[in-house]
Amino acid sequence: MGQESAHIVRSYEQELEQLRSMMARMGGLVERQTSQAVAAIADRDENAAGIAADLDPQVDALERDVEAMVIRILALRSPVAGDLREVVSALKITGDMERIGDCAASIARRSLRAELLASRISLSGLRSMGRLVQDNLRRAIDAMSQRNPDLAREVWQSDTAVDELYNAMFRELVTYMMEDPRNIGPCTHLLFIAKNLERIGDHATNIAERVYYTATGEILPVVRPRGGFSGQGS
Repeated sequence: MGQESAHIVRSYEQELEQLRSMMARMGGLVERQTSQAVAAIADRDENAAGIAADLDPQVDALERDVEAMVIRILALRSPVAGDLREVVSALKITGDMERIGDCAASIARRSLRAELLASRISLSGLRSMGRLVQDNLRRAIDAMSQRNPDLAREVWQSDTAVDELYNAMFRELVTYMMEDPRNIGPCTHLLFIAKNLERIGDHATNIAERVYYTATGEILPVVRPRGGFSGQGS
């Protein structure tokens, strides 16, 4: 290989590593955002709510940086096979991560509503759902960083449990509203929060699907495992 060709290969590999690094940073940010958003509602932590909201511009900026890098690689390097799958999937994965950030910021903002802060409605179901969604998101980001298709498939299969928790919460909150009209305000906020958590779970599953495809060249079944009537409210 000539010196110029070797330099081109090194530059290309450096660009791929830079792309992976940006995606890993973005993944770390949305994990932190989600963690802070869950703490904001589960622990009534106003400081955590502020952190979750403040991280959103950083996530958005990284998405733009990844998009610019992907365009550069496609235009100048003409990647093929596994590299092409990785570069194209980066756009879709970062799109999902950006939407996770939006959901987390929405949860954080809603957690500060006065009627919700004053409510005595049990948040145990929300805490359980938050823990599960955080775990799925963490494993999806790990699968992305490690390019691990087995871990990605595990995340894909775990989406059913998130749906089932959401369905249980939906029924519980509707029951509270029917029992006492004073619960309508806070329960409405909790329904939106639960739906945002369920969406974070869906985006984590999307990431897992892209990771699996990038690593194997195969597409997971179109129909995901689902729990109950998780389409409720979507």
